[in-house]
Amino acid sequence: MPRVGLTTGRLVEAAAELADEAGFENVSVSALARRFGVKDASLYSHVKNLRELRTRLALLVGGEMIDRIAAAVVGLAGKEALVAFAGAYREYALRHPGRYAAMQVRIDPDLDRELTADSPTLRRTAEITYGMLRGYGLDEPDLTDAVRLLRSTFHGYCTLEAGGGFGAPRDVQRSWDKAVDALHTALTHWPREPAVDGTGGDPD
Repeated sequence: MPRVGLTTGRLVEAAAELADEAGFENVSVSALARRFGVKDASLYSHVKNLRELRTRLALLVGGEMIDRIAAAVVGLAGKEALVAFAGAYREYALRHPGRYAAMQVRIDPDLDRELTADSPTLRRTAEITYGMLRGYGLDEPDLTDAVRLLRSTFHGYCTLEAGGGFGAPRDVQRSWDKAVDALHTALTHWPREPAVDGTGGDPD
């Protein structure tokens, strides 16, 4: 019998808390069962397996991040929107390292179809990200290329910063500002290809 008061939503929220406290790699069904004082089997009334748990976690924290980004960019366009987008991304990644690591889980649209079909999180992430980039006059296939550039830049910088990977005396905030300035320049002078139909799907 499922424990009274324990729901799938509460289980996933507890997984997010555990990720920040102990690291995403330590999020497991057994660890959560201990947290709730139940046997592992009790949790399988709420999730099929660890894969489903981690997919649900990735969607939860992805929603948290995009909500913060959306609030930061509202009413802005061009460089102002990019700066706000980048700043909200970095703040979330550094403040919630475990949650951020959970976002890097690869979601398989076939294996995870039940969870991702018409997902509000994935849809909202696409709308906000592509909307910001369309402010630079980009269409597909350039939109997808630009999303990949932003994601790799933001993720790489935040991962290195969180791990203490920047050893030079130069202030990391100044370097971050320069990186965002460089992205703005790249987006403004993007080497465009002929537009194609479609929006490019989910942010890559």
